[in-house]
Amino acid sequence: MDVEILSRIQFAMTVSFHYIYPPLSIGLGLIMVIMEGLYLKTGDMQYHILARFWTKIFAITFGIGVATGIVMEFEFGTNWATYSRYVGDIFGSALAAEGIFAFALESGFLGVLLFGWNRVSKTVHFISTLGIWLGSMFSAIWIVVANSWQQTPAGYHIVGESLNARAEITDFWAMVFNPSSVDRLTHVWIGAFLAGAFLVMSVHAFYLLKNRHVEVSKKAFKIALTIATIASLSQLFTGHHSADGVAVNQPAKLAALEGHFDSLAAADMYLFGWVDKESQVVTGIKIPGGLSFLLHQDFKKPVTGLNAFPENERPTAINAIFQFYHIMVAIGVILIVLSLFGIFLWWRGKLFDQRWLLIVFVFSVLLPQIANQVGWFAAEMGRQPWVVYGLLRTSDALSKVVTANQVMFSIILFAIVYVFLFALFIYLMNKKIQHGPDDGELHEQRPRQKEIAMAFNQSNK
Repeated sequence: MDVEILSRIQFAMTVSFHYIYPPLSIGLGLIMVIMEGLYLKTGDMQYHILARFWTKIFAITFGIGVATGIVMEFEFGTNWATYSRYVGDIFGSALAAEGIFAFALESGFLGVLLFGWNRVSKTVHFISTLGIWLGSMFSAIWIVVANSWQQTPAGYHIVGESLNARAEITDFWAMVFNPSSVDRLTHVWIGAFLAGAFLVMSVHAFYLLKNRHVEVSKKAFKIALTIATIASLSQLFTGHHSADGVAVNQPAKLAALEGHFDSLAAADMYLFGWVDKESQVVTGIKIPGGLSFLLHQDFKKPVTGLNAFPENERPTAINAIFQFYHIMVAIGVILIVLSLFGIFLWWRGKLFDQRWLLIVFVFSVLLPQIANQVGWFAAEMGRQPWVVYGLLRTSDALSKVVTANQVMFSIILFAIVYVFLFALFIYLMNKKIQHGPDDGELHEQRPRQKEIAMAFNQSNK
């Protein structure tokens, strides 16, 4: 394989591994804020116990997420030097904003979050939890803004020519609110909420099956189920709105997502299928004219197809893009069905009576992670052959001095390190989960509260 393919594989591997952790951090951050907020409002020690337990899980995901994210920044300089020069002004502004608005919050409150229990007031600790969650949300904003600019560039001009060309910002807010940034950001945030919510439901469904930590698990499961239901339904709207934007700004990508070739024909919407690129035929189960209806509210209106673009300006791996996109959509539907069924049983008072459903929720933790990964694959592969859409080709963005052997060696080395890190992550997570929430605190707290009440009554006498 040549340097371009190997470099793309390397970056895809590092990004995919890194992206396991930030969505969990964002999703768990929201749940921790809700748990601590409920503790402040009700004084129920069970919410306090849950918040402390999930803070430990959050710390593991946050730490590995930060460590694995650093690698990608070095790859910009080693493998993608031309690209780094081209987008340096754009990315520099976005990453600087991330440092100011996100890392400042996270680094300022992280110590209080982890070590402030019983050292600061409940209100101060809640504020630190809120600060950490907002920091993770702000971090996602600036990363998505930078990536969205590659998809739909705005607020820039080009300085220099050929290999010395680079994009400079002319309008910072136009760059931030480029045509795809808001749609993609809301889609990413909601995907993160789903990742966190289904992790919490998975762990507490496991406890309920084992008849451990039953009281706190029921409370945690209901919190996570509520978030999952709202988020999964919201993802329908953000996904549809995002697809509308892709149709306007990246029509070749949309055609690849649905395997649509003929610009004179209405576009079908496939539930699943297989794309034969050579014969330009998709075999599968479809809704005739379904994509045309979603875009134009007309089953017969033509949609721009891949044949409208020169062959060297189309995505190449059409079938892979098609499959990744449809896996994401299918998982989205499954998450909606699971969440609504859970809400229905909750309403009937039978949520925790169905053992088979608890088993399903234990394994459902994998679904949001898979959907997040394949969604990014579809988005990034669909942008090809451009690394900056319509401006810079991926083949032109490479470093000129890196060899295929060097890239291959680094892929092998990263793979070894990442296998070790993932094994460490699973080991630490399993250790914390097997230990479980510290129910002893609840039993210790109740006698202490009784003693305080008795002493108060005695003093009044």
